[in-house]
Amino acid sequence: MAILSLGTRLSEALKAADTLSEQGVAVTVADARFAKPLDEALVLDLAREHEVLITIEEGSRGGFGAMVLHLLAERGALDAGGVRVRTLTLPDTYQDHDSPEKMYAEAGLDAKTIVKTALDTLPERKDSRSRLRLA
Repeated sequence: MAILSLGTRLSEALKAADTLSEQGVAVTVADARFAKPLDEALVLDLAREHEVLITIEEGSRGGFGAMVLHLLAERGALDAGGVRVRTLTLPDTYQDHDSPEKMYAEAGLDAKTIVKTALDTLPERKDSRSRLRLA
């Protein structure tokens, strides 16, 4: 599994990776650092080397995650189920003011939601007797 973070959610991505690692899931965390120009080599490498790619950003739909999906579609990386992709963005709804931690949790941009998204996205392993999914 790979988590590609843009912006200040990197620390939450790292926390999520630690939690996933404790559950037996191998995770690569990459810091995109900038949206444009898109680091195409990094994105394509992550998609080629991982079953799951999660992007996380403090932007809205149509931003960084959409650019990643566009690249992957354009280059055929999504053909034949090559990689499962999920994009985590700010919701397209009004949020009441609160502490940043509570607002990020409500928006689904915290470590807990990253972990849930990751586990929900991993393919089930036929050789596993439990519900735990392994990478």
